[in-house]
Amino acid sequence: MQILQPPGWARPRGYANGVAVSGQLVFIAGQIGWDEQGEFVGDDLVAQTRRALENILTILAEAGGKPEHIARMTWYVVDKGDYLARAAEIGAVYRELMGKHFPAMTAVEVSALIEDRAKIEIEATAVIP
Repeated sequence: MQILQPPGWARPRGYANGVAVSGQLVFIAGQIGWDEQGEFVGDDLVAQTRRALENILTILAEAGGKPEHIARMTWYVVDKGDYLARAAEIGAVYRELMGKHFPAMTAVEVSALIEDRAKIEIEATAVIP
C-alpha cells in the first residue's frame, strides 16, 4: 500500500489523502453499532463507533484481511457536534482496533440513517495483497 501525499501539502490528521493498492478488493457495506443479532450496543456514539469498526474487521477477516488492508472508509454521522466533541474518545477506540493505520477517509454529517437508533455508519473498501 502506497500513501499518496503530494509534496508541499499539509499532512492530514488521522487519514491519508490518497492510497494506491493492488490485490483482492473487499467492499464492506455500511456497518452500524449493533451486534450479530441486530441488537444495538446502546445509544452512545463511542460505543456504536467501536461496534461498527469491530463489525468491519469481522467481515474483513472472513476474506483473510486485517486492518492494514483497509484502503478507504466513509463515516456517516448524524450529529457533527457530538462527533467532534467526542473525537479524542473515538480516536482512542480507532487506534485500539485499527492501530496506526490511517486509510483515505471521509466523514459526512447526515440528517438520519435508516436505523433510527444508529448514530454512525461506516463503510470500507479493503485490498488484500
